[in-house]
Amino acid sequence: MTSVDNTPVSYLGIDVSKETLDLAVDGQEGVWTFANDAAGIAQLIERIRPLRPRLIVVEATGGYERAVLNAILEAALPIARVQPGRVRHFAKAQGLLAKSDGIDAHLLALYARCLQPAVSEKRSKNQVELGALLVLRRQLIDTRTAHGNQLPMADSSFVRATLAKLLRQIHDRIKQVDKRIARLIDSDEDLAGRRDLLLSVPGVGKTTAATLAAQLPELGKIDRCQISALVGVAPYNRDSGGWSGKRAIFAGRAAVRSVLYMATITAIRCNPTIRLFAERLQKAGKMPKVVITACMRKLLTILNAMARDGLTWSPKCQLQTT
Repeated sequence: MTSVDNTPVSYLGIDVSKETLDLAVDGQEGVWTFANDAAGIAQLIERIRPLRPRLIVVEATGGYERAVLNAILEAALPIARVQPGRVRHFAKAQGLLAKSDGIDAHLLALYARCLQPAVSEKRSKNQVELGALLVLRRQLIDTRTAHGNQLPMADSSFVRATLAKLLRQIHDRIKQVDKRIARLIDSDEDLAGRRDLLLSVPGVGKTTAATLAAQLPELGKIDRCQISALVGVAPYNRDSGGWSGKRAIFAGRAAVRSVLYMATITAIRCNPTIRLFAERLQKAGKMPKVVITACMRKLLTILNAMARDGLTWSPKCQLQTT
């Protein structure tokens, strides 16, 4: 395959493991194997540059892909990180049932050529750290919830005392993480501006604003349908012939959807636009879950339009939310 100026176009796949990186080029046999460390990644990039890739695809592998992904983005090469489940479905559709590192690398190259997923965006150092802090905060809160549920059911005084001490420590650690998140955002002009814009919306709190700033960089850059699908609040139909099934949401970014849910619950009470929208749906006989999901999508659409236009919240402001 060639481009308009007759230069070769390459689609590459990189299969990532803890120790190695396997590089394959669509339409070519064999793979190149590199160590999954700084030196190996540098060698990989030097091997990739002469290929002038149209697109490189790498699977999300629990974090082992982050170093090579960031290095390739730093080298200004086009790379997309895709979910393993989608790649497996693609493999089955192609009749490819065997699995090995070399096969997976070639499969990813084929996936790049056939589906051409969206290129990943380079994130700043502060965005990366903010994302890590938010993951830590969410894990601490989950642990606190688990211990808090366990405490009243404990029969042993020693267990109760231990859980109570752990809960105090976790609570203090969450406060420290919150302070670090606030300092990090304050030190970054772009993150601070995005946070303040989002905080102007009734119902949106600091955690929601920080999560959207760190984990939804596409906010304001794509349309309302795309952003809804990306977060996982777009309803998908399930119809066949004369049968019409219930619409449902699935996939998307769970962490973003979680904070958006909590913001929406608050917005239904205190945000006039969302409250009126929810009341209209309730009067139409919609189920509570349907109402909340629709309000989540409405709130996300508003936030997307605000980020796109650089406007702070005003109930009188007429946003073009398409």
